[in-house]
Amino acid sequence: MRLVFAGTPEVAVPALDALLASDRHEVVAVVTRPDATAGRGRKLLASPVAQRAQEAGIEVLKPARPRDEDFLARLREIAPDCCPVVAYGALLPKAALDVPAHGWVNLHFSLLPAWRGAAPVQHAVMAGDEVTGAATFLIEQGLDSGPVYGVVTEDVRSTDTSGDLLTRLAQSGARLLTATMDGIEDGTLVAHPQPAEGISLAPKITVEDARVDWKAPALRVDRLVRGCTPAPGAWTLFQGERFKLGPVVPHPERRELAPGELEVAKNAVYAGTGSYAVRLGDVQPQGKKRMAAADWARGARIASGERLGE
Repeated sequence: MRLVFAGTPEVAVPALDALLASDRHEVVAVVTRPDATAGRGRKLLASPVAQRAQEAGIEVLKPARPRDEDFLARLREIAPDCCPVVAYGALLPKAALDVPAHGWVNLHFSLLPAWRGAAPVQHAVMAGDEVTGAATFLIEQGLDSGPVYGVVTEDVRSTDTSGDLLTRLAQSGARLLTATMDGIEDGTLVAHPQPAEGISLAPKITVEDARVDWKAPALRVDRLVRGCTPAPGAWTLFQGERFKLGPVVPHPERRELAPGELEVAKNAVYAGTGSYAVRLGDVQPQGKKRMAAADWARGARIASGERLGE
């Protein structure tokens, strides 16, 4: 099939690579978000998908809005059979959805209808899900509500950050998306409506959502921090300033610390929660580089009894 691939961030690149490597399909163009500023220099950079497409010599379309008539006209000229989508980042109007004969097929990183929305992997980690996965579905006007072509499952490990889990899902999801394109071309794959039960939503995680509540149980603190790693990044206050946190390790045997209270050991720093303590991993004080918590405590001369969250 002639394909137009839509995607923007790094997590979409494995799927694009898999389709480029397929001997059954031709990726004739890529749709991605416009260039955006990034880094300290605030330079204008093309998206990871755009950069990969340029390396492959593929036409790149960067509409400010997918409803722009110039974009729609070019899409009609290209006349794709199907448009696979991975984390494109913009709502597609009906005028665009109607162009390809086989529609737009999205790779979503959850087992639909669970975790519909922008941050399915983060919510799965934060909720303590033991199993998640990815699904391919036909895009319609509703939020991730279209009929599903196929799924792949993935165990959530006890130490997984959302970044770890998403990296694995990007690879298995790429294979699923390619197999879905094969099945659509063959006519052997039929999309089935999502069940009405089991719907959950996964809105974008805000910076405020990523603030640690030290009165919460240790497992909830652990899941929040891992779910917000690498983005938007978990944080708390220390001495009135923002203090970023990497993944922590729960220690059920340490129950003597009050919520947020620090215990500084020779090679470790523990913080109390609403249940038992957690050992801090990497930390980043405001204006400083990321470092191991023990190194921070030594360098800043942190004493036991000081508190996070204040």
